Amino acid sequence: MSSNFYSSITPEVQKLTNLCIENGQIDPSLYAKYDVKRGLRDISGKGVLAGLTEIADVKAYNMVDGKMVPCKGELYYRGYNVEDIVRGFSPDTNFGFEEITYLLMFGKLPNQKELEDFIETLGQYRTLPPSFVRDVIMKSPSKDIMNALARGVLMLYSYDERPDDISIANVVRQCLQLVAQFPLLAVYSYQAYQHYHKGMSLIIHTPDPKLSTAENILHLLRPDSNYTKLEAKILDIALVLHAEHGGGNNSTFTTHVVSSSGTDTYSAIVASLGSLKGPKHGGANIKVTQMFDDLKQHVSDWEDEDALKQYLRALLHKEAFDKAGLIYGMGHAVYSISDPRAQIFKRFVKRLSVEKGCEKEYELFNRVERLSSDLIKEERKIYKGVSANVDFYSGFVYRMLGLPMELFTPIFAIARISGWGAHRIEELINEGKIIRPAYRNILEAKEYIDMENR
Repeated sequence: MSSNFYSSITPEVQKLTNLCIENGQIDPSLYAKYDVKRGLRDISGKGVLAGLTEIADVKAYNMVDGKMVPCKGELYYRGYNVEDIVRGFSPDTNFGFEEITYLLMFGKLPNQKELEDFIETLGQYRTLPPSFVRDVIMKSPSKDIMNALARGVLMLYSYDERPDDISIANVVRQCLQLVAQFPLLAVYSYQAYQHYHKGMSLIIHTPDPKLSTAENILHLLRPDSNYTKLEAKILDIALVLHAEHGGGNNSTFTTHVVSSSGTDTYSAIVASLGSLKGPKHGGANIKVTQMFDDLKQHVSDWEDEDALKQYLRALLHKEAFDKAGLIYGMGHAVYSISDPRAQIFKRFVKRLSVEKGCEKEYELFNRVERLSSDLIKEERKIYKGVSANVDFYSGFVYRMLGLPMELFTPIFAIARISGWGAHRIEELINEGKIIRPAYRNILEAKEYIDMENR
């Protein structure tokens, strides 16, 4: 079978595609007519209430005189403000992600002994089955690491002696193993792709059970395994801020939907990975990075605000970059005045930019953030405020850390597996009904015509 069998679009396929488009269009006005909240969100971006959770809360509005008024964004993990959580971390620890993973999954802040025991448990689980790297990861490596990560997770099903047991104890065990294994699956898959498709040297490091998740990512990825304390700290904060964002985000809602069917943990997590891979969700920071690369090619003087405005206006008018009409990293489905994750992250980003000699680029990001907010308000009819989201800065941080773009979204997954695990456990504990929303059919019934009369 020729290789282009999997990529060529034949005339027959194109003909069928035209039929799809011709018969698949739905009049957008019908969504308003039938009061359908497209994307399960109202016109202001607020999500339709579909379930209850105790794991996280995203706050973007206050009730004032009976009206919802935008406010400074806040994010809560198990009732604790993330701003307070990050502020409470010891300056010397790189185990913030482990601490909030414990909080998200088990509903309480660990004391020192509980955290140490938990870190030890994750360290014991931070390994892959014998020959897994050779037999699964190294064979047919994918150029897309999210796909490779999904394949790795599905293959782990085959090594689990109790893969379909959805008792809470077994699911907790599976989720903890996946939290520990995700960095290995992602980094090794990237290294396999670089070796087999780009001819790079293959250096595989064994994970260190005494290192944090953030430290292990840098240890596994870098040939010399070296990293600075600040690098590990900031990557740890990035994982903390990406670990959870309420039950309504696309990938976590996917976790609930698929878990409600009673399926196994590996299938549920792979479904969530498929959601996160989308550029409208986990791939947004890649778009931000590519947009800034394009900006730098068109604006030589980063302090020239007129030139920056001209470029940003061209983005909005679909005349620059990918001509999508978007300034990537600006705006959020829920937040309006501010994204708390971006606000927290920004403080650490500045420190890293000084260590890396990237202060001018940091100021460029600041400038674009400020100018973009004003321009979007001028150019677009919007129903809530526009602010930078966490993706606006995360790609810049990963670049400064020397992380390849192919790992940007997998790192998001390495963080979010904590939230997915917590929500899967919550769904199973509460034994809800299978999640089945309704779609309204708007096509009239037709009289069947037999073949001879068509």
